[in-house]
Amino acid sequence: MLNQLKPTDGARKERKRLGRGQGSGTGKTAGKGHKGQKARSGKTIRPGFEGGQLPFFQRLPKRGFNNINRKEFAIVNLKDLNIFNDGDVITPEVLLEKGVITKLLAGVKVLGNGTLDKKVTVKAHRFSEAAKAAIEKNGGTVEVI
Repeated sequence: MLNQLKPTDGARKERKRLGRGQGSGTGKTAGKGHKGQKARSGKTIRPGFEGGQLPFFQRLPKRGFNNINRKEFAIVNLKDLNIFNDGDVITPEVLLEKGVITKLLAGVKVLGNGTLDKKVTVKAHRFSEAAKAAIEKNGGTVEVI
């Protein structure tokens, strides 16, 4: 019966009442020990803090280089262009509209992965040599924007 439902034994636990006398087990210092940074009110120690010792992430050697001028291109493979018809003009806007790419980023780069069966005109920002050769082999044209 709904009126007789009870939680399973041990499923619900009473909260620990801190600083309520010595008999409670958490009286006096309320489980914080004696003095020190963690015993103070409002204590907050940021993650990774090691008590003033040089933190682990700072002790590790630094490697690599991040180029702030790097350009990310939206990648399109030849096999992705087969959804278009013969004679179509493929531009970055058309690719975005058809869902071939999700973002324009710094431009579109066409790579030669897969095969292209259509004769199309492709307008993009960059082309790999293999992609350029494959498009022109089918009678299509390549235009750098």
